[in-house]
Amino acid sequence: MEKLRMCIACRNMQDKRDLLRIVRDKEGNVFVDNTGKKNGRGAYICKKEECLNKAIKQKSLNKAFKTNIDESIYEEIRENIIEHK
Repeated sequence: MEKLRMCIACRNMQDKRDLLRIVRDKEGNVFVDNTGKKNGRGAYICKKEECLNKAIKQKSLNKAFKTNIDESIYEEIRENIIEHK
């Protein structure tokens, strides 16, 4: 059985293995979780630049984690998306 998750930008439901997981841990650190198993609050985004750009414009990660997201996090996500092409 596949585990579906929603992209924070386009709101489409997809298998979680097809999405990139971003995590905020107890200390408030936000990072890309390539294993999909790190502890913390997770948010998922499609591996598409359109979705990343939409997430940045809508401040989707800021809302999901209720904190300001550093620009370096978005760059790390962008690098991950480019790698998966």
